[in-house]
Amino acid sequence: MAGPVLLLSNSRVYGRGFLEHALDMVESVLAGRRQLLFLPFANSDMDRYTRTMQDALEPLGVRVQGAHALEDFAEGLSRAEAVFVGGGNSFRLLRALQRRGALAPLRARVLGGMPYLGASAGANVACPTIRTTNDMPIVEVDSLAAIGLVPFQLNPHYVDAAPDSTHMGETRAQRLEQFLEENDVPVLGLREGAWLHVAGERAELGGMAGARLFERGCVPVEYLPGADLSRLLRVEGRFDV
Repeated sequence: MAGPVLLLSNSRVYGRGFLEHALDMVESVLAGRRQLLFLPFANSDMDRYTRTMQDALEPLGVRVQGAHALEDFAEGLSRAEAVFVGGGNSFRLLRALQRRGALAPLRARVLGGMPYLGASAGANVACPTIRTTNDMPIVEVDSLAAIGLVPFQLNPHYVDAAPDSTHMGETRAQRLEQFLEENDVPVLGLREGAWLHVAGERAELGGMAGARLFERGCVPVEYLPGADLSRLLRVEGRFDV
């Protein structure tokens, strides 16, 4: 993993503007880079989404280019100093990346040192697959396989079941446990306002909230911001086992 990689649970937290809660971290990861390629494919209004990202990063002096407006995606990606993959629906995002043949080139650029930032769906596609997304499959994808920048899975927007809830459907934890019945790979549930920063061989939990780690045959473990989760970079996940 050359990175650096910043994987955010979400772009907004209650009471704050778009990316406001993570702007200092975004600036740190960009490390002076001023040309950012924004992938808004998870959202239906890509022009508006790109303007929102530009407005958010303007205080950092960053120029944002929307990837949806490129005539040649591969050429645009080759010139990018950094890439930010926005949130929305993970299936719509993955289909767009597949249709552009973008998965392998994105992985190659990040392994070559280009910063990758992703929020929500953009964090989901950084995993080996999008099997642990919360999103409805509103479109058909060729495969659930994603970019694979990290060897484990994420579940952005992780929430606990309310103890006094009368809802009888499956909780988020139950759904992740079902995933682990079929796959042997850790899943890090990122709470709202949390992120994972990967640089070199180190992965650190950051942000305003913690995370919950699910592993097959283990009791879920809670982690607070600042926790060192570097061991997750060394796992060898097994799928469909």
